[in-house]
Amino acid sequence: MTVDRVIHSVRRADAPAGAPVDGWVAFDAGVVSHAGTGDGWRALAPRDAVDGGGALLVPGYVDIHGHGGARASFDDGPEAVAAGRALHRAHGTTRAVVSLVTASVADLAVRAAMVADLVETDATILGSHLEGPFLDAGHKGAHTESLLRAPAPADIDLLLEAGRGTIRQVTLAPELEGGMEAVRRFVDAGVAVAVGHTDADYETAQRAFDAGATILTHAFNAMPGIRHRAPGPISAALHDERVTLELIADGIHVHPAVMRIAFASARTADGRTRIALITDAMAAAGAGDGHYVLGGLAVDVEDGVARLAGGGSIAGSTLTQDAAVRRAVREVGVPLADAVSAATSVPAGAIGRGHDLGSLHPGFLADALLLDDDLGVTAVWIGGEPD
Repeated sequence: MTVDRVIHSVRRADAPAGAPVDGWVAFDAGVVSHAGTGDGWRALAPRDAVDGGGALLVPGYVDIHGHGGARASFDDGPEAVAAGRALHRAHGTTRAVVSLVTASVADLAVRAAMVADLVETDATILGSHLEGPFLDAGHKGAHTESLLRAPAPADIDLLLEAGRGTIRQVTLAPELEGGMEAVRRFVDAGVAVAVGHTDADYETAQRAFDAGATILTHAFNAMPGIRHRAPGPISAALHDERVTLELIADGIHVHPAVMRIAFASARTADGRTRIALITDAMAAAGAGDGHYVLGGLAVDVEDGVARLAGGGSIAGSTLTQDAAVRRAVREVGVPLADAVSAATSVPAGAIGRGHDLGSLHPGFLADALLLDDDLGVTAVWIGGEPD
């Protein structure tokens, strides 16, 4: 048997300490065909054999919440999406959902249709995430308040029709009028619903999760916190195994001590993490400090921190996923395997792609990264091909 490519002499994130550095994975026709240890790969007669030199091999990162990079905002059209995606691919995000900020429903429909068109030609784009306009004005963050509204059935139908089955996630505040029905309508259409930018209390969040919501948007941000007599939506998500909690591990949005609590608490019965490391990156990611625009709002970026020019609210991040994984491991103390899962299999599963993304097991798409000792990305493969 002959396969397209083998990457050998690598270590895996889930390998026990002191294990021999003799892991390998084989790619054929864009998927992982074989994986193992030792020299069994030689029998596959690969057309290309890549010596990993003892580096760490992990699945390609999957970002389900990011707005741009390289001075480009995803809302601004195909060229902007291409520019931002190129920046994030270089940092290991092999596949991503394109997040769109609050706009009028009509404008959001046009942008969702734009992303649907891109999905047809670029397999690294997984679909769109609508972060708004069905958000609580009191927790609006970097969203234009005048454009926020309660979800109406006609609005939902327009957006779903425009997205043509490619809307992967929608963030909404379930306490709004029509909010619970909106959760059900989106879930019935195959969209992962995230509770976020919300004033929901514990009980309301529970009802939203029972109605089908399965994600908490950038946990701890733009929502009530955890209080001893008012546990809020964070506690509801931590206690519900059906829910994935997004986390922005930039050291700004959430303190490392709180990130440590989240990783320790958000687990399934068999011990797997329910944290998805997201970037929530805006145009300044990979582009440096300066003045930017996000969703029509002026943003100032100083020392890598993005804030609204008016009011000072945090306005997304300048994060890349490799930096998020590195911070989770180095500063928070998250086990390497958990940090990698939080950037790969967990976000993939949150949007219904856990069956073919986020793993290097046979049958999964052949997306992989080589990481150096500092967890920096040194090589990227997408669909088995070097990127």
